[in-house]
Amino acid sequence: MYDKYQSPLSERYASKEMQYIFSPDKKFKTWRRLWIALAETEKELGLPITQEQIDEMKSHAEDINYEAAKERERQVRHDVMSHVYAYGLQCPLAKGIIHLGATSCYVGDNTDIIIMTEALRLVRKKLINVMAKLAGFAETYKDQPTLAFTHFQPAQPTTVGKRATLWLQELCLDLEDLDHVLNSMKLLGSKGTTGTQASFLELFDGDHEKCRLADRMIAGKMGFSDCYPVSGQTYSRKVDTRVVNVLAGIAQSAHKFSNDIRLLQHLKEVEEPFEKSQIGSSAMAYKRNPMRSERIASLSNYVMSDVINPMLVASTQWFERTLDDSANKRLSIPEGFLAVDGILDLYLNVVDGLVVYPKVIEKHFLAELPFMATENIMMDAVKAGGDRQELHEQIRRLSMEAGRNVKEKGLENNLLELIAAEPAFGLSLEELKKCMEPSRYVGRAPQQVEEFLDEVVRPLLKENQELLGMTAEIAV
Repeated sequence: MYDKYQSPLSERYASKEMQYIFSPDKKFKTWRRLWIALAETEKELGLPITQEQIDEMKSHAEDINYEAAKERERQVRHDVMSHVYAYGLQCPLAKGIIHLGATSCYVGDNTDIIIMTEALRLVRKKLINVMAKLAGFAETYKDQPTLAFTHFQPAQPTTVGKRATLWLQELCLDLEDLDHVLNSMKLLGSKGTTGTQASFLELFDGDHEKCRLADRMIAGKMGFSDCYPVSGQTYSRKVDTRVVNVLAGIAQSAHKFSNDIRLLQHLKEVEEPFEKSQIGSSAMAYKRNPMRSERIASLSNYVMSDVINPMLVASTQWFERTLDDSANKRLSIPEGFLAVDGILDLYLNVVDGLVVYPKVIEKHFLAELPFMATENIMMDAVKAGGDRQELHEQIRRLSMEAGRNVKEKGLENNLLELIAAEPAFGLSLEELKKCMEPSRYVGRAPQQVEEFLDEVVRPLLKENQELLGMTAEIAV
């Protein structure tokens, strides 16, 4: 196993559940389910197919004779016809009606839609669980004041919980996009070699309504509400673009979260989980690198760049079909899903184990708070009879002096002392320190957290409560 390339998406990142969805076994068993659905539909619409033939097909739906299919493919160089042949070996009674009227895309494209739909449902389940963990984190820390940053420079304060709602809101947007695409997924159906259903029109003796019914009946048997109304030989490759765009949207949101966690870990305010025996650096034993968040960012970059693949495929298809989509689809679609699966497992793991350091947050907050409190201080001084314009100039001057003391001399922020010593303000140091209560400066952040959770997130989680309860273990 060590002498050939193995995808890290399989070896290190993606779950077994997602890997199975894109496995050959899942694909070929779905082919057989589709052949059974086709045979049942054709029988129900009047073709001379017996229940005995269908029962025989059903009895071998799961026990695929892979070696027979591989040997046949070496001879004929066609994967679908090789599996038709192998299935026929197991089903001698049904051999003549397997794949009747269909082209390769009947099993290939319908299976792709089925697999992507199932994979989207797994992504959705994991996304919902990440959102639930983030909601809990936001609730827990909704009142914890912290410095907010614009341009990564200290700005008007917020709370740790309010910041978490920013991450959570982006996932809500991703869920909206995912649900839209998931709810619009349709099968290709039984459209024939160029999408005209000519072979089925022949089978059904020119009965157009039976051709229309065949699509709907096959869709129902495979768990779908409908088929795309028109197609070439394949479903429109734009469907793949829509799907991967959803994956890339989740990757964007996860990347933003991971960047914030990495910056917060640098500030020593919030840390991702760090296991007892984990090594942060081969050289610097003291280091606690945010490797999970870095991995989220790395995989997210891959998924975001993957968007171009289905775009290129969809835009360059010739007329009713061309086969230059095949190799690209085999790579870009599964690997996009496997990567997002890994991203969401990491995201869930990180949020589940986030460590917050309130004392460090408070220290950083209080070091900057005197600057942020100057507007309140100025208003108090004006109420006491001061001149607003003169006081504004004094605060500007004293703020510059305090800033130089911090930056150039390495001293503590002494702005309050400087203001107390300025007669124009008429405020004592004790009075000024009373203005330094952090909760006075976070605005409506705690209330915004509760409102957002109550009005948006909790109803959504309640609707999906049967999906909750997941945990994520990281392989390496």
